[in-house]
Amino acid sequence: MMALNSAQNLLAAAVGLGVFAMMLWALVHCARTRQDAFPAAGKRTKTFWLLLTGGATLVGFIFMLNPFNLFNLAAIVAAGVYHADVKPAVNGVQRGGQGTHMGPYGPW
Repeated sequence: MMALNSAQNLLAAAVGLGVFAMMLWALVHCARTRQDAFPAAGKRTKTFWLLLTGGATLVGFIFMLNPFNLFNLAAIVAAGVYHADVKPAVNGVQRGGQGTHMGPYGPW
């Protein structure tokens, strides 16, 4: 029983560390992105996303050893939205409009 408990704690710590790394990656990417790329991509301002990803990273650090609580799940969603929606859009703007939805005859 003790081995199962320690294995569960080790797995939770590994998940917490991985989730924290994702949040930190979102914060670093947001900080390194040009400020004008966010409105040009049709997203909220850089300050908004810095505050959101920074808060998510802080929550992820606080709950690193207990990643399955409500606050950390909200932080995971915030960082996930940044990675899935905002990051590809601002990367497309920074590449000169050659985003992910560009076909041979224009955008699709």
